[in-house]
Amino acid sequence: MGDVKVLGFWSSPFVHRVIWALKLKAISYEYIEVDRHNKSDLLLQSNPVYKKVPVLIHGGKAIAESMIILQYIEDTWPHNPLLPKDNHQKALARFWIKFGEDSVFLFRFYYSLHQFFPLIFSNCWCWFDFVDRLHH
Repeated sequence: MGDVKVLGFWSSPFVHRVIWALKLKAISYEYIEVDRHNKSDLLLQSNPVYKKVPVLIHGGKAIAESMIILQYIEDTWPHNPLLPKDNHQKALARFWIKFGEDSVFLFRFYYSLHQFFPLIFSNCWCWFDFVDRLHH
């Protein structure tokens, strides 16, 4: 289905989300590490609006933003679906995905303040437990 590349930064949970989806679907890809402080021309050309990772490049065409990339992956490679077939279960999964996104932003905010650690970990562990239950 064409050449697949992922532009990413090693610690980004949004990049890992894309990588996990590609691995779950057994899609081969090339990972290109991006320096957050010295952005490459490839990143700037691939995501000129936000200038951030992740970016998926498939067949020479770039897609930015992790949730949009996941939808593209699902539409392009429908085998091994990322979401359940049942609409209610799919809605629940999307709810928990959104919760996970919000938890990442809360984590970054609270971590910068060096307080509220119980709240951070209760949100994150709840999300990790949900993801773990999805795969078992």
